Amino acid sequence: MTRHDVFHDLHQSGCFVIPNPWDAGSARMMAALGARALATSSAAHAFTLGRADMQVTRDEALAHAEALVAATDLPVSGDFENGFGDDPDTVAETIQLAAEAGLSGCSIEDTIQTAGAPAYGFDLAVERIKAATAAARALGRPFILCARADGVMNGSYDLAEGIRRLQAFESAGADLLYLPVPPGRAELARVLASVTNPVNALVAGPLRNLTVPELAAMGVRRISLGSQIARLTHAAIRDSVSAMLDQGSFAPLLDAASGNEIDSMLRKGAARPTV
Repeated sequence: MTRHDVFHDLHQSGCFVIPNPWDAGSARMMAALGARALATSSAAHAFTLGRADMQVTRDEALAHAEALVAATDLPVSGDFENGFGDDPDTVAETIQLAAEAGLSGCSIEDTIQTAGAPAYGFDLAVERIKAATAAARALGRPFILCARADGVMNGSYDLAEGIRRLQAFESAGADLLYLPVPPGRAELARVLASVTNPVNALVAGPLRNLTVPELAAMGVRRISLGSQIARLTHAAIRDSVSAMLDQGSFAPLLDAASGNEIDSMLRKGAARPTV
């Protein structure tokens, strides 16, 4: 099976966690620790460039995706924001380019990449997903198209509108449906009950109090983490350097992993050479 077949099959039953690395090293560590698939994070990638989220170009995102694909043997999905364009044709082109970069799937948001992330109008949002799914089907190999309704998270619309959009995205052909950060468990349950296709849940906000078994029992098929592992790493930088410079303490360094342990994980998680 190709990594694309593996990724397709992961979405057909059960529940899995898809961690978000930000470079080859973090990807290999996650692979060594047992991840079954990986996903890029637009924010985590932007952090590596010294930028805020939504400040990465399509070419940069594609090059980043290629690097993560090459780092391990795991399937990789792309967090490609709004498809790097407003019109459906640009979104379709982005899907084609994502496939050429070796990605096994891609997510497309329904929000404009400007300050405040306002939502596209309903009809345009649906047309964009129709174009994306048509491009994915034309590839001739498995490609999981994830349609995102981000307006609840961004404050552009309420849960009812988010569900209406997910249902329309499902009808438009999306393989996976994703409404980031519903207000709580009850609202996530409403999302799950509203559609038939697999649902991705972002473990953020109140959902961080749930476990993988609990989310699986609710019917979540895929669990993503967004930029949270990257932000946890940045918190370690903040706290350890602050302790050194403000308090004169090196105590946080006592929690560091050994170089030998990291070297071992990097070797274990690396892509195997093809023969």
